[in-house]
Amino acid sequence: MVELIEEIREKLKEYEKKGIRKKIHISDLTPRDGQQCKLATRVRTDDLLPLCEKLDKCGFYAVEVWGGATYDVCLRYLKEDPWERLRRIKEVMPNTKLQMLFRGQNIVGYRPRSDKTVKKFVEKCIENGITVFRVFDSLNDNRNIEVAVKTIKEFGGEVHAEISYTRSPVHTYEKWMEYARELAEMEPDWISFKDATGIMPPFECYQIIKGLKEATEGRIPVLLHNHDMSGMATINHMMAVLAGVDMLDTVLSPLAFGSSHPATETIVAALQGTPFDTGLDLSKIAEAAEEAKKIKKKYKKYETEYAGVNAKVLIHKIPGGMISNMVAQLMEANALDKMEEALEEVPRVEADLGYPPLLTPSSQIVGVQAVLNVITGERYKTITKEVRDYVEGKYGKPPGPISKELAEKILGPGKEPDFSIRPGDLADQEEWDKAKEEVFKIIGREPMDEEILLYILFPMQAKEFLSLREKGELHPEPVEELPEVTEAPAGTLANAAPVEFDIVYHGEKFRVKVEGVSAHSEPGKPRKYYVRIDGRLEEIQLSPIKEAVPSGGASAVASEEETGIPKASQPGDATTPMPGKVVKILVKENQPVEKGQTIAIVEAMKMENEIHAPIDGIVKKIFVKPGDQVNPDDALIRIEPYKEDKSYQ
Repeated sequence: MVELIEEIREKLKEYEKKGIRKKIHISDLTPRDGQQCKLATRVRTDDLLPLCEKLDKCGFYAVEVWGGATYDVCLRYLKEDPWERLRRIKEVMPNTKLQMLFRGQNIVGYRPRSDKTVKKFVEKCIENGITVFRVFDSLNDNRNIEVAVKTIKEFGGEVHAEISYTRSPVHTYEKWMEYARELAEMEPDWISFKDATGIMPPFECYQIIKGLKEATEGRIPVLLHNHDMSGMATINHMMAVLAGVDMLDTVLSPLAFGSSHPATETIVAALQGTPFDTGLDLSKIAEAAEEAKKIKKKYKKYETEYAGVNAKVLIHKIPGGMISNMVAQLMEANALDKMEEALEEVPRVEADLGYPPLLTPSSQIVGVQAVLNVITGERYKTITKEVRDYVEGKYGKPPGPISKELAEKILGPGKEPDFSIRPGDLADQEEWDKAKEEVFKIIGREPMDEEILLYILFPMQAKEFLSLREKGELHPEPVEELPEVTEAPAGTLANAAPVEFDIVYHGEKFRVKVEGVSAHSEPGKPRKYYVRIDGRLEEIQLSPIKEAVPSGGASAVASEEETGIPKASQPGDATTPMPGKVVKILVKENQPVEKGQTIAIVEAMKMENEIHAPIDGIVKKIFVKPGDQVNPDDALIRIEPYKEDKSYQ
């Protein structure tokens, strides 16, 4: 460590003595990663455009506007066409390279796709305005980015090939350099070192960035992408600069720090007047930050307590977005009291799966399985389809070995995983033609390539979106801005409800202010309240157990008979372990099934969960269909046991 400090000191002396100047480039990520980290990607295109217009005048190397969760959320919640978003942003940003996050063979989805789909997606991205592609694989299996990298270069795009950082027994300095040499052989335009969780210590950051420059003999510029969950990212940016980094990723201050990135203004100001001056104008950046401030205010209901700095991440290594997903899963399963158990289970699942870095899609694969292990009370009693596919090699080669016990549970006794086949070769090679046929059925005309891509990547969401668009019935999720209310000191207005008050809990005093409540809630779903506790805005989900109303003042909610989905009441009722949407029914009524047989697929938190037959018997009744929302106490399929002579009972 002493030698490292001395090395940094000598480097600064050398820069000063020789008058060396090295401009550090800045890529601003506010329209994509910034709002994804802080506001759940819920910002609509209309609200992004004024921000993008300001960013176009700042002179950034590139601005990230697309990819990641953008594609998914546009369809799932905002009812917007993500391709139309990209085209509209390009119109207001003619002077700046537009950047996207690209999950290699997974594209912007959660599982590997065919090479044909990858190539077509790249082609359409460039046609619609993307120049810079940040390409990564969550396992650092670089076979998963080869096709994307080659195709991007063929179509004239710019490749930023990424290495994803984590801390584990198998991730060493030598491992990072091995990845770098693999990437260098693909001849990308840049190499990006990405700490999506924000757990990299500053001196290790210095060593790795310096090593990357040396491993590639300085032929390929290096950039640092560093989230700030532990609060160390700004220090890492300075250490990376000293180590020879060529570019840094930042986010405008209203949406910076914590689960996001260091503030653009902070980094630009820190480097002003030094050999590493960015050359950017802080006054122009400040104008863009004002637009980001407006966005933050309008969408503040999507902020969570996990968006700030949380040093516990250094222990559990779980990104803020992943924790938020786990909270939502447990809350919907009425098991929020098991949160600590779930956090403790994540590292165990991570180890069982060979220590994948926790970023999409591996973070969802690990996180959902950890929650299932806790909710069901038995490790791997229910295994998601994604975990099965992962162990079968359909996602790529993990950094470390898979748990032998888990592998045998999925593959069979004595069998070991085979990771020799590239995931792109295991994908459905006919998916393009199948999707084209399905989209034609939905919209009744020859589909555009962009519409086919929507369906391949998110079939359920795309089917609903395209159908509603053709009918002119798209209704986006309401923003529900927190309303302004008339407030007065306590005791001065008759029949007023308290909106700000002190509570004492276990001897501790808290100041609480009610900021707003969702306009309505679905039957059986919690209603959202937004409260500020000691100055920090929190979202509380309230699930009523008993309600009191004046005589004649209430109407009944929909009954089981009306919804057609009864509550589970018999041993043969198949249920889902967590709330979700039915994707497939794999059996028919009067069909015999065996206990443990997969009879349905339910999507929960973007992962597909297999629903198994709880007993041997005959399928008596199927209560649900694809697209139905279901809860853990719903009977999805009823199976009746055989008679003793195996005939139908």
